[in-house]
Amino acid sequence: MSAIAYLNFDGVAEQAIEFYTEALQATQVKKVKFGDMPQDPNYPLSDKESAMIMESSIEFAGGKIMMSDLLPSMQAVMGELVKGNNLTISLVIDDKQKLEAYFKGLSAGGHVIMPLSATPWSSCFGLLVDQYGVGWKFNSDAVQFLDNVLASRGKL
Repeated sequence: MSAIAYLNFDGVAEQAIEFYTEALQATQVKKVKFGDMPQDPNYPLSDKESAMIMESSIEFAGGKIMMSDLLPSMQAVMGELVKGNNLTISLVIDDKQKLEAYFKGLSAGGHVIMPLSATPWSSCFGLLVDQYGVGWKFNSDAVQFLDNVLASRGKL
C-alpha cells in the first residue's frame, strides 16, 4: 500500500506537472487527459475539459505525487477549488478488503462522494471527505491504469 499526496487543480494541472517535473527533477512522468478516455455521449466534455488532466504521476528521488484537474461538474460535488483545499490523500491498495476497511473507517462521520465501485479507470475506486474535511481517494490499481492508457496510446 502507498499513501500518495494528490493535488487537484482548476485547469492548470498540465502547467503544474511541468513545474514539479523540473523543480523536483522527476525521473518519470505519466499523464492521461480526460479526452483520452471514451466519452459518455449523454455528458459530452467541452474541448477545454477534454484537454484537462484526468490522472498523472511524477516520480522523483523515491517519492511520488499524483495530480489532476477537477472538472467543473466535480467541483459542484466536491466544492470549488481554492488554494488550500486542493490536496487529496490517495490510498493505492491492491488488497480490496483492506481498501474497503479503510474506506469504511474514514467515511465515519464524513461524506461519501463516490462509493467504492468498478469504473473504467479502476476495478475499485471511491472518493470521500472525512469528518475533518480531508479528501481521500481510494484506488485498487491507479498505477496500472496510467500504464495501460499510456501504452495503448504509444506514450509509455
